[in-house]
Amino acid sequence: MIEAILEADQQIFLWLNSFHANWLDPIMYRITNKYTWFPVYAALVVAIILKYRWEGVRIVLVLVLVITACDQLTSGFMKPTFERLRPCHNPTIAHFVHLVKGCGGQYGFASSHAANTFGLAATLWFFFQSWSFWFALGFGWAAVVSYSRVYVGVHYPLDIIVGAIIGVVLAWMIYKLYQQYRVRLVAALPYRYQ
Repeated sequence: MIEAILEADQQIFLWLNSFHANWLDPIMYRITNKYTWFPVYAALVVAIILKYRWEGVRIVLVLVLVITACDQLTSGFMKPTFERLRPCHNPTIAHFVHLVKGCGGQYGFASSHAANTFGLAATLWFFFQSWSFWFALGFGWAAVVSYSRVYVGVHYPLDIIVGAIIGVVLAWMIYKLYQQYRVRLVAALPYRYQ
């Protein structure tokens, strides 16, 4: 059963990865590069803090906790535990993989890019709960960043799906913990920090 799932995942990866174009390669490389998004993250942090003041600081701390948890679970625990080779490191299919730039670490299950981006989008959704343009933008952005990992040849679709699920689940768990302890936390703070 597991073998059949992994084989199907490999075939879907090869099919998706085959849709590429020279003009799109640099765009997808920029999308997949984590450094591209640092100015966006910085602007988001500033906007949340300016709008929500001390509550904004707590929201940012929850975001940092979610992303750290996602990254540590996927990169620190799952990749070395499951040792699933990235497509570009898999000797049976590596010669079929359209690789844009560099393969990255040896193992790819589960995708930390997917976990981190979906964790960020879900946390913002849990805090602001709006089916607005921003909801669509957040989850759309997470989906595009995650798909870019398949496009550039470094993750299977299953790596992405599991990473996205991890991101949403960890965001929900940490948000619920924050909600549970928020009342006590705010009550313990001096008035000017509430």
